[in-house]
Amino acid sequence: MPTRTPVFKYFVLLLFLLGGRFAYADVNWLSITLDNDFFVNEDNGYTNGFFASLYDVKDSQQESTQSTPFWVKPLSWSMPDESPLKSVNVYSVGQTLMTPYDIEDATPAEGTFPYSALLSFTNTYIAEAPGYADRVSTTLGVVGPIAMGEQTQKAVHRVISAKMPQGWDTQLENELVFELSRGRTWRSWVASNQHADLLTGADISIGTLRSSVSTGFMVRYGRHLESSFATVLLSESRTSNPIAVDQGWFIYAGVELTMIGNQIFTDGNTFRDSRSIDYDHNYNMFSSGVTYAWQDMSLAFAINAPFSFTEDSQNNDLDKFTRYGTLTFAWKI
Repeated sequence: MPTRTPVFKYFVLLLFLLGGRFAYADVNWLSITLDNDFFVNEDNGYTNGFFASLYDVKDSQQESTQSTPFWVKPLSWSMPDESPLKSVNVYSVGQTLMTPYDIEDATPAEGTFPYSALLSFTNTYIAEAPGYADRVSTTLGVVGPIAMGEQTQKAVHRVISAKMPQGWDTQLENELVFELSRGRTWRSWVASNQHADLLTGADISIGTLRSSVSTGFMVRYGRHLESSFATVLLSESRTSNPIAVDQGWFIYAGVELTMIGNQIFTDGNTFRDSRSIDYDHNYNMFSSGVTYAWQDMSLAFAINAPFSFTEDSQNNDLDKFTRYGTLTFAWKI
């Protein structure tokens, strides 16, 4: 369909560039992640996200002694000096779409969730040590009509015979955006039978895309948990959901508490006037999911549901708008 061509070209170009960066690496995993509010019976707010990722996994300390990748150099100084037991370098491209509650309104009222789209490239590097794992990531992207959100949503809605969005003419203007992020997760408690654990974590990010600080915890139950605890760090950059490896599986539930400094999807454009909304900068998320791994592939599904500690109706509506389900499929290549 013609309306899909521009987005397809962006993804092909980005994947071509990624292929160049991987020319001297062992690319051994690929994943596809789909975020969509369809999974929670909605069609507004954070309405869709699609991410394709290539992984270079180093399973031994000797392999992991190489320096951090080029794109995450701005925060590489914050990583531990010791050589990690394992490491993974991930290159991802993705597109995310945000829409107001009523997508059939051609001119949404001021103060309603603005239309916006993001086309992004993210490099994530994770280093695993005994009992904890560190992450640095860099995201570069474009927001606005150049991100092709309108074309993508309308093409999908034609295929599934859904109502057509009418208000994309009011979306955020074109803008280059970036985000630098640093996180750590600790395996704070492990059951004596190794079938359950408690993960705690903290994260900080800065950029025109989003600036925030967060902390949280996750409880997991399953098998081969030690091999997969570091994968929870992939969800921060939407590279993947927490995912099982080494023929393991687990179910999980967790809470993340975040203080947001700025985020372009709600604050609007950084350097020009645009639509925006008032919102609670205390952003909290309850996540629950399940994941299973075969020998050469893994599957994960989760529901991410924001929640507020206040009774403010606008905050409660925003929580509902940004609730979504998410599915990741990864396979060895």
